[in-house]
Amino acid sequence: MPIFNYRKFSLAFMSAALALPVLFFGACKTEEPVPEPTPDYTHQLGPGESGLRKLGPNDPLPDIGAAWRVRDPFLNHALAYSQGWFQMPSSKTKFPFMKVCTWDQSSSSIVAFQQILKDSKSEADFVGAIKQQFEIWQTVGWNGKGTVLFTGYYSPEFQGSMTATDEYKFPLFKRPADLATDPSTGAPQGQRAADGSLHPYPTRAEIESSNMFKGSELVYLRSALDAYIVQVNGSAKIIMPDGKVMFIGYAGKTDRPYSGLGQACIDSGLIPKNKLSLKAIMDEYKKNPAKISAMMLKNESYVFFTTYEGGNWPQGSLGVKVTEKETLATDKKVYPAGGVVLVDTQGIDFGGKKQRFLKFMVDQDTGGAIQAPGRADIYMGIGPAAEILAGGQYAEGTMYYFFLKPDVTSQYPLPAATKSGAAPAVQPASKSSNKAGVKPPAPAAAPASPK
Repeated sequence: MPIFNYRKFSLAFMSAALALPVLFFGACKTEEPVPEPTPDYTHQLGPGESGLRKLGPNDPLPDIGAAWRVRDPFLNHALAYSQGWFQMPSSKTKFPFMKVCTWDQSSSSIVAFQQILKDSKSEADFVGAIKQQFEIWQTVGWNGKGTVLFTGYYSPEFQGSMTATDEYKFPLFKRPADLATDPSTGAPQGQRAADGSLHPYPTRAEIESSNMFKGSELVYLRSALDAYIVQVNGSAKIIMPDGKVMFIGYAGKTDRPYSGLGQACIDSGLIPKNKLSLKAIMDEYKKNPAKISAMMLKNESYVFFTTYEGGNWPQGSLGVKVTEKETLATDKKVYPAGGVVLVDTQGIDFGGKKQRFLKFMVDQDTGGAIQAPGRADIYMGIGPAAEILAGGQYAEGTMYYFFLKPDVTSQYPLPAATKSGAAPAVQPASKSSNKAGVKPPAPAAAPASPK
C-alpha cells in the first residue's frame, strides 16, 4: 500500500476543509488497488476441503478440442499403465476419494476415455462424447481460483560404482529397517525405536555427519550433488565402469521437512533468481562444492533406494512406468490417483522459447516437494534432453480432472487383469512408494534444480 506525503496547508484552507469534511474527502478519496497476494503454492487445504470443484453448467470449459488436436500415441501408453494399476486390488484402497469419485467411476473413466479416443473420427466427435459422458472437475489451486505452479522433473543418468573408489565415494543407501511408514499410503511416520515408539528421524545433517548408514550403501556416485539430485528425483539410471546398467528407484524417505536447494541458492545470493537452473547449480558446485554441500544440508529430508528391473523403469508412485510428457505428479492426499487430467500451462522448447503446454495427461506419480493443491510436476523423460525441458518448466496454469458421470459408469467396466491383457505388465508399488521427481522449491526457485 503506498504511503502518501501530505504538504502543509494554510490555516484558512485547513479550517475550510474541516468545516466540510464530507464534501472534501468525499470528492478527493480514491479507491486504492488491492495488491495481489504473494503466491503461496504450498498453501494447504483446510479440514474437509477438497482440492477439486465440479464445473457447473455456467462455468467455462477447458479447451478440450485443442487438447485433442495435439494428442499423441504415447497418451494411450500412459492410459494403459493406469488401467493396469486399477487392475491391482490395492488400487481400491485409494477410493472413494474426497466425495469426488468412486473407484468404479475412476477406473471406468480410463476405459471410457481410451474408447472415445479410439472411436472419435473428428474433434467434434471427441468433444461431444466427453461433454456428454464426463463430469469435469477443476483444481482449486493454491488460491481457490484454480492456479497451480507446474514444474518439471526427469529421470537422470549418472556414472556410478558398486564399490567405493577415489572416483566414486558418495553413496545412496538402502531403506533402513527402523523407517516407519503408513502401511496404506506410504507416508513417512518417523523412526521406530526398539520398544515400538515413534520419534522424528534424524536430519540430513545428522545422518551424514554420523555416517549413520555405513554398511547399507546401494551404489556410489561421483559427487555429493549427483547423489542429491537422485534423492530429489527419486530414481536414476546408473552406468557402471564396465558398462553395466543399474536402475534404482524410491524405497522410502524420512519424515523430516523438505526444503529446496534452488531456493537456498537464491536466498544466499549465490545465484540470482532469473539465472537459476540445474546447470547453474552444477557450475557453482564445481567452483565451490563445500558451499553447495552446506546448502544441501538445509534440506532435512532423506531418501532411500532400491533396484528396479529396467523394463519397468522409471516407475512412479503407483508402481507403473511413467511416460514422457504424459505422466503428471501431484499430491495424492489432494488429488485422486490414476485419472485423466487436462493440463493448461506454459512450457519451453529446446531453444528455451516459451510455448503453450495444453495436454491430456494421467495422474500417476507424486513427490516429496509436491504436497499441496497448488503444485504439480510434469514428467519430461530420461536423460540430458529431458533435463533441458524440466529445467525450463516453471509456470502457472490450471488443470482439470475427468470422471464419468455415475449413470454411465457401468457401461465401461474395467477389463479383468490377464498375463497378456490390454494393459502393460506393471509391478505393485511398495508400501513405502512415494516417488519424488526433480522437484522445484515452492514457491520461488527455478524448475528442475535439485530443490
